[in-house]
This record gives sequence, C-alpha cells and structure tokens, in this order.
Amino acid sequence: MSSASLGSMVNRGDMPAARRNATATRILDVALRLVQVRGYNAFSYADISAELRITKASLHHHFRTKAELGTALVSGYRRDFLAALDEIDRRGGDAPAKLAAYAALYLQVLRADRMCLCGILAADFETLPKAMRREVTEFFRANEVWLTGIFEHGRLAGTLRFDGDPGLMACVVVSSLEGALLVARSYGGVRSFEAVVKKLLDGLRVRS
Repeated sequence: MSSASLGSMVNRGDMPAARRNATATRILDVALRLVQVRGYNAFSYADISAELRITKASLHHHFRTKAELGTALVSGYRRDFLAALDEIDRRGGDAPAKLAAYAALYLQVLRADRMCLCGILAADFETLPKAMRREVTEFFRANEVWLTGIFEHGRLAGTLRFDGDPGLMACVVVSSLEGALLVARSYGGVRSFEAVVKKLLDGLRVRS
C-alpha cells in the first residue's frame, strides 16, 4: 500500500459488491478530498453532485445518507493507513527507521495539500454520527497500538530513548504529528512540518 493512497483514495472493500463501481469510487474520492480540505461539516452532496455532474439521486443511490458516506470514508481510510503500517513492518528496519517511515505517511498527506482525514474529523468529533466517531476512535487506537510496539522494541534493542510508558510515547507521537499538520497547514508548510518531525525523532533516537 503506497503512502500516496492516503491522500487520494480509500479502500472500497467495505462496500457491498453491487455498489462497488466506478461511480461510487469517484464519489468516495471527491468526498475524501473535500473532507480533508474543508472538514466534514463544510461539504454537502450538492458539492459532490456539481463536481461529478451527477444528480443527487444518483449519490443517494450509492450512499443513502451523508453519514453512510462519511462512515465508508473513515473505514476505508483506516484500512489504507493500517495497510501502510503493515508495509512498513514488511520492509523491516530498526525502530527509528520505522518511526521515520510513519512520519512520512503524514508528510505525504501534507504534500498533497490535505490533512489526515481522522485528524480533521477529530476537530468536529462531537458533531459526527456515532458510526463515524467509532471509526475515528479506532483509527487513533490502532495507530497507538502499532507505535507502542515500536517503542517497546526500540527500548529493548537500545535504539530509542524515552522516559515512561511506551503507550504514552505512542500517544505523544500521534498527537505531535497531527498537531504539526494543523500548524503547517496555516503556517510554515512542509518545511515547518519537517522541522518538527526532525526534532521529535532526533530526541528519541539513540546515537551510536
């Protein structure tokens, strides 16, 4: 799974087979971009209808409600992101290398002039449908579980240095990267984000 997919598409595997077609794919791609750029509450079916030049009735045929569309987006994004983490594991490398590869996933999204889907949805969390909130929560939980394993391995291997619980450090990394994306979007751009990532990772890496 290429990290580029995190800024341009979502996994369609959660869609019923009868609805897994070209139109549904285009709807998901446009909706993903709109949410990553504007936020969930700032786009409507009218925006998608106008961009794709299809009727609202056609949109409702594929996704009956905006909540259903939003849930499909988050579920697919989470699966794509976790697939990217699996790819990092398959490539191997030490804990610092895996942390750098993890941060690169966020950088790829920023380079596409977007935000992490779940990060931007977290800002509107209380206004989201329940199914979407569950998916957003699971996204962050799954990321922290994966990162906790990296920190545990890095400490045992002597390649990472940090105080306290590995799970807490996992939370710190996720929060830092999500926050750095928000700041970079409004000020500093890619250079700002890269500087934050370098400072974060340098502080964790054990120098040989």
